[in-house]
Amino acid sequence: MTHLEGSAFQQSRAFSPAIVTQGGRMVWLSGQTTTTDLEGKDISWDFAAQVRTCYALIDRTLRRAGGDLSCLVYSTTFILDPRHGDLLVDLRKEAFPGGKYPCSALITVAGFARPGILVEIQGVGVVP
Repeated sequence: MTHLEGSAFQQSRAFSPAIVTQGGRMVWLSGQTTTTDLEGKDISWDFAAQVRTCYALIDRTLRRAGGDLSCLVYSTTFILDPRHGDLLVDLRKEAFPGGKYPCSALITVAGFARPGILVEIQGVGVVP
């Protein structure tokens, strides 16, 4: 897997312009959203906790397929409030500390299926 180097803007917003893969298995990830963290604590209306938990759930799924979060090559993130965009960038930098970010899209939506949900993340991974 090769991450093409991003521009200064792309790096500042924590996304890669492209990732080149060869071989491996593609894993299509359903959207992850939650109002409880991994310990069952209510995180309704807590954007940062929901993003961290979504990434943890994606990591769990990728591990079941033989990879981990670093295998995420593309993600679409849906947020309820566009003011959370900058915080999302910080949380993505936290989730991908080596700077090998997935390619991504960020979309603001009018609402989610349940009250208290502020974010949903879906994606595609490539595992060895």
